[in-house]
Amino acid sequence: MGTSYSTIDNMCQIAESLGYSDHAVSTFISLISIWSYFGRVCAGFISESLLTKWKIPRSLVMTFFILFSCVGFLLIAFPFPGALYIASVIIGFCFGAQSIFNPTIISELFGLKHYPTLSNCGVLAIPLATYVFNVRVAGVIYDNEALKQIKIIKGLGRDSAKELKCIGKQCYRLSFIIRAGAAITGTLTSLILVTRTRKFYQGDLYNKYRKEVIANTDETTIVLSTDDNTNTKPDR
Repeated sequence: MGTSYSTIDNMCQIAESLGYSDHAVSTFISLISIWSYFGRVCAGFISESLLTKWKIPRSLVMTFFILFSCVGFLLIAFPFPGALYIASVIIGFCFGAQSIFNPTIISELFGLKHYPTLSNCGVLAIPLATYVFNVRVAGVIYDNEALKQIKIIKGLGRDSAKELKCIGKQCYRLSFIIRAGAAITGTLTSLILVTRTRKFYQGDLYNKYRKEVIANTDETTIVLSTDDNTNTKPDR
């Protein structure tokens, strides 16, 4: 999820480097927003249907979307005319899908007792990935490519250029190959989660939660009954 978010955060500069107009940039942002919504809706419906009918783990569906996001990264790394439109749809859809899988899987595997803490740990991946991929990876590579262009075109050094601007496919190629590699690594890690949770999802997941709710309700009823008996006890 962090690789997709860092891409969305940097989409304007990516489009500028690839020679797209301001109107096209607005279109990319709109496509990402729209397909992010569809990703949330469709991924939730698909994973729920597969889990209910065929006991396919929700973590396996999440793994598919992580792997599918690599297609969007590679389209930016090796672009052709109009490739950024397709990449915006894929990355937006995958980001929306992954954003609903994280809290859902956390609540299913660990319950709701420590859910706020665990959920925030999952969300922590977004700012960390944004810093790593946008600043430490893409930023460094972009500046190096921009300096090469300045030296070739103007024969200037870094001190002579007030603002670095890189134009061309090479500006983000290596950084998105790295993002695709990170997504593949995330896919392999997610497959480990799939194997470890396969038996868990093959059971009656919702019956388990119904029993927990009934047990908690019974405990609450017993406590309330005890309190009522204590309060109505006559004074001597």
